[in-house]
Amino acid sequence: MIRVFRLFIITFFIASYASLQAQDPEFSQFYANPLYLNPAMAGSTECGRLGLNYRNQYPSLSNAYVTYNLSYDQSLPGINSGFGLLVMSDAQGDGALVRNSVSAFYSYKLQVSEPILLSFGIKAGYYQENLNWNKFVFADQINPTTGNVNPTSSETPPNSTSIAVVDFSAGLIMSYHDQFFIGVAADHLNQPNLSFYDDSDSKWPMKISAHGGVMINATQGGLGNAGGDDILIQPNVLYMQQEEFHQLNVGLYVNKYPFVVGGWFRHNFENPDAAVALIGLTFNNIRIGYSYDFTVSEMGGKAGGAHEVSFAWDFCVYKESARRHIRAINSPTF
Repeated sequence: MIRVFRLFIITFFIASYASLQAQDPEFSQFYANPLYLNPAMAGSTECGRLGLNYRNQYPSLSNAYVTYNLSYDQSLPGINSGFGLLVMSDAQGDGALVRNSVSAFYSYKLQVSEPILLSFGIKAGYYQENLNWNKFVFADQINPTTGNVNPTSSETPPNSTSIAVVDFSAGLIMSYHDQFFIGVAADHLNQPNLSFYDDSDSKWPMKISAHGGVMINATQGGLGNAGGDDILIQPNVLYMQQEEFHQLNVGLYVNKYPFVVGGWFRHNFENPDAAVALIGLTFNNIRIGYSYDFTVSEMGGKAGGAHEVSFAWDFCVYKESARRHIRAINSPTF
């Protein structure tokens, strides 16, 4: 019966996904996945940046949501620009629905004044979704007496179990020295159709994200002017809206090199979702972070919360003397 329950939950997740018209994967370490958060963050460091991210949400329910991505971005100081590449795989329902994507990014930096830096970014992505029909379990398949799972007699698979679309996004970030920053991003501007059936209304709804943060120097007092040994407190907020879905994330990071700890609370407006705890380590331009989501919604702790791991490596591929200086956007690193 436990196995049947898990199979039913998997199908419930996939059905919910369809009814929400293709919601996006979500990460708790927002800034450890900068390209996914906002295209304007492409090339937002002075050097190249390689990133790896892994998230396993509700692992107790047969790996309901497992997401991987690999990213690289690089600043181009000679033309005040940056570029990036992001490859992602998102498996839902233990592989019943898998979305693979590759996206290219371009950003342009504009120094409006000495303290103010603007970054504009765009993204072009290619997405492919694959449906494994054999992993779906429908109500008429489950024998309520024995728990056996039989072939379905009422559901018809689509003519094609694979679809591909092109998607576009854009973003903007403004930073004021290293004291504070604000950003906004709009994903799925063209709202591509992701239906496996002939349903012209099954569009990928646009997602709007707004985020910002402040850097408080607890060692020196005031904002910004961070030194290597300073204790930094970084309150941050992230708001996301997609169709009828609204979410608010509030939290803060505390940095004392080489360590960072953080905590977030995620609220989905209709109900509280999760409390997130994070710990990170920076060593020789390498950053490793781990976070865990404590589920506080009606799903409860039996779902297993969510584990997330990030890895980033900042490195320069050009000589210091051969480049123009381009100021980094001082957002959190996790």
